[in-house]
Amino acid sequence: MGEIKAAYKKFTAKDDFPDLSTHNNYMAKALTPEIYEKLRGQVTKNGFTLDDVIQTGVDNPGHPFIMTVGCVAGDEESYEVFADLLDPVIEMRHNGYKKTDKHKTDLDFTKIKGGKLDENYVLSSRVRTGRSIKGFSLPPHCTRAERRGVEKAVVDALNNLDGEFKGKYYPLDKMTEAEQEQLIEDHFLFDKPVSPLLTCAGMARDWPDARGIWHNEKKNFLVWINEEDHTRVISMQKGGDMAAVFERFCTGLNKVEQLIKGAGHGFMWSEHLGYILTCPSNLGTGLRGGVHLKIPELSKDEERLDGILKKLRLQKRGTGGVDTASVGGTFDISNADRLGKSEVEQVQAVIDGVQLMIEMEKRLEKGESIDDLIPK
Repeated sequence: MGEIKAAYKKFTAKDDFPDLSTHNNYMAKALTPEIYEKLRGQVTKNGFTLDDVIQTGVDNPGHPFIMTVGCVAGDEESYEVFADLLDPVIEMRHNGYKKTDKHKTDLDFTKIKGGKLDENYVLSSRVRTGRSIKGFSLPPHCTRAERRGVEKAVVDALNNLDGEFKGKYYPLDKMTEAEQEQLIEDHFLFDKPVSPLLTCAGMARDWPDARGIWHNEKKNFLVWINEEDHTRVISMQKGGDMAAVFERFCTGLNKVEQLIKGAGHGFMWSEHLGYILTCPSNLGTGLRGGVHLKIPELSKDEERLDGILKKLRLQKRGTGGVDTASVGGTFDISNADRLGKSEVEQVQAVIDGVQLMIEMEKRLEKGESIDDLIPK
């Protein structure tokens, strides 16, 4: 275990306890003076402290559209050392998921039923997840050398992909202007983080050192390296064939994992939390399966739409990301769950829920009632 700060010995926990009186995030709800006092002197072997865990939630009181988590992990051990805080946060964020529960993983795409959605309503489909490389600190706490080590391990593995997954790596600090413009046009390029989650937690340090984007030749399978997580693996395409997107996602992800294991590395994973990632909101599958869905009629009654989404365990965002509003009744619809349900279950929930909302939209276009379609 690492050394605690000298100031923690000089001042009491009461002196250090943050003012969370105006905060609306899960961390603020879970953190009590008693938990703070118990954990304040704890530190992981990499030197990550409780104050490092909560800093983003202290600096970022809340979000107008979604309930934020308000804390991050600095390494795999964070979830054990700071469990007294993180377990209640995880339970609140993940629909009552208990510290005794075990997560299930299932990447068998053949189990998906349906998945070819009406392209008059579904403009694009996408499945993404994150993966962390064992033995390295996570982005909020990694050293430059660790970040570069992650980049090398992942790029070396990706360079061995073949067939439809064969592609190229574009490091952010070596991109030409033409490459940048092309990646922006393709909606691939991630820029220097501006969200409090990334900046307050220290994830934007040394930007753009050891960050980059890899994609295959068809530009429908890509990997972000060293943004919020060590890796973000994404399968995407225009239109509504969510089944094909998920098949490519599962196949490519399995290939990447085999290559990384073959090079002596592995992914962070536990029976309880599934795949370990920086933000507790992404534990479990880390999966967000989403479509851009055009539902101008259904979205006229936003309160009713929100109720439908809640019952379907789905969530909506603007098509430009979490901070954006819908344009012309088009939303980014995705699964709300990450932990406790498998990848197959989560993608199936998106397919079934979106199919139901398309049926509702078609009825509303004809001026018909949808009362019998609304889930109980």
